[in-house]
Amino acid sequence: MYTKQHLTAHLAALNINPKGTLMVHLSCKAIGEVEGRGDTVLDALTEYMQPGLLVLPSHTWDRVTVANPVMDVLYTPSCVGVVTEMFRKRPGVDRSLHPTHSLAAIGKDAAEFLSGEEYIQSPCGKGGAYYKLWERDAQILLIGVNFTRNTYIHGIEEWDGAIGSISPKITDLYVINHQGNRLYAPQYRHCAPLGSETFSKLEPLAVQKGVLTIGQFGDATARLMRAAALREMTAGLLQADPRYLLKY
Repeated sequence: MYTKQHLTAHLAALNINPKGTLMVHLSCKAIGEVEGRGDTVLDALTEYMQPGLLVLPSHTWDRVTVANPVMDVLYTPSCVGVVTEMFRKRPGVDRSLHPTHSLAAIGKDAAEFLSGEEYIQSPCGKGGAYYKLWERDAQILLIGVNFTRNTYIHGIEEWDGAIGSISPKITDLYVINHQGNRLYAPQYRHCAPLGSETFSKLEPLAVQKGVLTIGQFGDATARLMRAAALREMTAGLLQADPRYLLKY
């Protein structure tokens, strides 16, 4: 059974910069038996990244729809795993105001990092938190999940000319902020028929080019990459073929 100390040692062995920005997607089940379960996983991540910024997704894309067009930042649950829902409810954690692809963060300049998401009119648009991952050259850590769960790649699609990933039609959505005010937050939503299912085709090339390193976190395979290098690699593929991520 893994303890917080075991998991902290695994983070250190991955050479994660505790003073930087770390974006994490994870499967708690893949980590194996952990003393204290999800809370211990979050304790290890939070304490390790205390000098820096820890970011997890708190997406609501399958809950906020035409029939239910309102995301409440305090009450709408995350749809991307139990641990992400636990994290966004923790003391000191802030959540962005994006209607479908909000992020939760704790640590250095979390409020600044998350600010302005209510004005971003696509899932990972320029100027939003996902774009700030690139600006900071954040580290992205996938624990027990592969590239199909790497939402940052959706951002690269938007910024670097992928064809067919974003709907040309706007959807009227709303966000209720921390003060209880309802804000208009329209979205050009994802429409690619394959979604993120083709993203795993990037992994072998990312390993070959040294963009992706493989390690361990508990029983889970840990995939670690830098945001800038991943964008540079993927943008080159999209420049050669804007439909690259729309096919297997």
